[in-house]
Amino acid sequence: MSKLAIVQVPPVFLDRRKTLKRAVEYIDQAVAQGADLVVFPEAYVPGYPAWVWRLRPGGDWGLSESLHERLLDQAVDLDRGDLDPIYEAARRHGVTLLCGINERDGQLSRATLYNSYLIIGPDGGLLNHHRKLMPTNPERMVWGFGDGSGLKVVDTPCGRLGTLICWENYMPLARYALYSQGVEIYFAPTYDSGDGWMESLRHIAREAGCWVVGSGNLLRGRDLHVDVPGANEIYPDADEWVNPGDSVVIAPGGELVAGPMHQEQGVMYAEVDAKKVGIARRTLDIVGHYSRPDIFRLNVNRQPQKPVEFS
Repeated sequence: MSKLAIVQVPPVFLDRRKTLKRAVEYIDQAVAQGADLVVFPEAYVPGYPAWVWRLRPGGDWGLSESLHERLLDQAVDLDRGDLDPIYEAARRHGVTLLCGINERDGQLSRATLYNSYLIIGPDGGLLNHHRKLMPTNPERMVWGFGDGSGLKVVDTPCGRLGTLICWENYMPLARYALYSQGVEIYFAPTYDSGDGWMESLRHIAREAGCWVVGSGNLLRGRDLHVDVPGANEIYPDADEWVNPGDSVVIAPGGELVAGPMHQEQGVMYAEVDAKKVGIARRTLDIVGHYSRPDIFRLNVNRQPQKPVEFS
């Protein structure tokens, strides 16, 4: 049995250092309440680029460029140690952490951004690094395409963990790539919300017979205000709910255990027992006794993206 904590609080928008400081404070708080596993949402550091859903691709080009410049500057470069405060918090508390970041490529172009999600072990080591395979619609103006190297399930003291980001969870083959590795706690950090999203996560819990954790972004207009000229007019109403959060924990089989945490800031806790997975799969195990490997086969290219070679 593990105690899970979902941190549903806004970042300090487009400020990496302050967002990481806030994250560490909430990790400390969650651990003080007995959490073994602490979860943050999609693109938490330094914030989800919500402007993509309101600015026009052509007419608002100047403002989009200014915001992208700030995001690029404040994004996380793993090679230069930008996420060390999170690694240190995991090591200090002996806790497993999951966190979404805007990742700045430090190897290839040094300018491409990725929507990445990290699983960090209780020793402070990076267990898995997943880049979102297919940014959704206008997100493609911000993030590049990830690869299959992060489609992994990893062992932790809390169970076997795997993650897909937001609408990746609508990709059946991506889901199956995790199912086929025996995922026990399945994480779906997201910018989505609402009843439709809840039903999708409940379906995954039924389909896979595993725990499903939806970690949602919580944002009001004021949380997206930043000192970039014109930026505060995108969401001018400081009290507007841009995203209600809707974090949720779902047991194997689809029962809601905690949440949805709607329009509420704070930390949501739930007890998660990985042993319940085996019981849930007694009648339906889609990669075990209910599969037909003689008919179906899935091939996943897990090679990381490499630079173009010149000769």
